[in-house]
Amino acid sequence: MELRRNFDTVTEAVNDLAERGYTTDFAIDDGDDCLTSKQTSLQLSPDEFEIDEIYRFEGNTDPGDEMIVYAISSEKHNIKGVVVNGFGVYSSSAGNKIVEKLSKSDDSRKA
Repeated sequence: MELRRNFDTVTEAVNDLAERGYTTDFAIDDGDDCLTSKQTSLQLSPDEFEIDEIYRFEGNTDPGDEMIVYAISSEKHNIKGVVVNGFGVYSSSAGNKIVEKLSKSDDSRKA
C-alpha cells in the first residue's frame, strides 16, 4: 500500500487520486449491494474491488462537512476510481455488504 498523503480538502484528495489514475466516480448503490459507476453502468460487487486508500475529512464547524474518500481498484474490470461518502455510511440504507466492506477497511486503518 502506498504512503498516506495529507490533504486539506476532499477536492484536493479527489484531484490527486485522479492524477494517479483513480478516474471513475463510484456511488454506493442502495438496492444492489454494489458500487455503481456514475459515468457508466458498471457495477462492482464487494468481492470485485479493493480499497487502496482512505482519507477522512472532519468538518471544523459543520458535521455535514464530514466526508470519507475511498480510492478503489478492480483488477477484474481493470478500473480505478473513488467513492466519496459522509461518515453516515455506517447508518446508511445502502447495501449491507458494501457498507460492511468499507467500514471494516476504514476501521483497520485507524491504528
